[in-house]
Amino acid sequence: MSTLPTPDNRPANTHFSSGPCTKRPGWSLDALADAPLGRSHRSSIGKAKLAEAIDLTREVLQVPDDYRIGIVPASDTGAVEMALWSLLGERGVDMVAWESFGAGWVTDVVKQLKLDDVRRIEADYGDLPDLGSIDFDRDVVFTWNGTTSGVRVPDGNFIPANRAGLTICDATSAAFAQRLPFDKLDVVTFSWQKVLGGEGAHGVIILSPRAVERLESYTPAWPLPKIFRLTKGGKLIEGIFRGETINTPSMLCVEDYLDALNWAKSIGGLDGLVDRANANFAVIDEFVRKSDWIDHLAKVPATRSNTSVCLSIVDPEIAALGAAEQAAFAKGMVSSLAKQGVAHDVGHYRDAPPGLRIWAGATVEASDLEALMPWLDWAFQAQKASLQAAA
Repeated sequence: MSTLPTPDNRPANTHFSSGPCTKRPGWSLDALADAPLGRSHRSSIGKAKLAEAIDLTREVLQVPDDYRIGIVPASDTGAVEMALWSLLGERGVDMVAWESFGAGWVTDVVKQLKLDDVRRIEADYGDLPDLGSIDFDRDVVFTWNGTTSGVRVPDGNFIPANRAGLTICDATSAAFAQRLPFDKLDVVTFSWQKVLGGEGAHGVIILSPRAVERLESYTPAWPLPKIFRLTKGGKLIEGIFRGETINTPSMLCVEDYLDALNWAKSIGGLDGLVDRANANFAVIDEFVRKSDWIDHLAKVPATRSNTSVCLSIVDPEIAALGAAEQAAFAKGMVSSLAKQGVAHDVGHYRDAPPGLRIWAGATVEASDLEALMPWLDWAFQAQKASLQAAA
């Protein structure tokens, strides 16, 4: 590989992981100097910090005033599981999945909750399922942005306003980079370690008035662990949505989230975040359109994610290889990019088709992606030359 000339420019920031994602531009540990370390999260300062995080989340994400926002344990996974275990079972449910995380929610509902009336509406990587086949008189569970496939729903037009069931949306790679129509969504979950580059282990759950009504009128048939309980005595535990968390949060992580939210405000709030992610995607998309060896995994342009951009190697010689050989080829590219110190953590997700996955969320600089693109060409040509030499 060293025989091929390398590109002249290198990204200033080489972190392109799809989670935890890169920190905001200009971030340093000094941003956390005001964290109330060693203080109880139930102290006045602890509760004030958590309440501020909720208030800023509402402001930046433009969440309606009558929706509740809570900080919960175990990242987005914990927030989704809390919704599934607390809300499902009152009626039939349509599980909509087109990549690994959505498939995981299907498994939990079918094999763990063991609900009888479940319809699976699924598609392979690169495609969306038939959204028109969803029955919104039932509850519906879906991801907004498929992190491991780079396929997202283009908008919320497929969701009717007069639905009878609840819509439960895993929005972890979409929140803060894509516009979420809250009037169409009853439960929204995400983790701040995605688009805002916060630290891991904390989730956020947002509930519509319809979701609150379900919680207060329906009791699941199964026991609920304390970590999932949102009600007590048939009433919503309102404290959770004022910053009185179910378990002990990291005040260091909360401070980091506050820093990210304030940065988001400084660049224009949600508009600024969406614009940055769109500009980042445009850099990759232009490169793909001009290249003959790589393409988007998402087949339909309107469904292509502007955060977790998943790419397939479509060069005929490589595409003719077996799945294991294709995966090895992609892994070789990823390894060479990391060894050159120009891109870290850009491999495909372990369950996804072989290829590359490059994070393009709002904390990434477009200039870094512009510098990275020639390196993708270099890594491909070098890996292909190595493959041919070994033949």
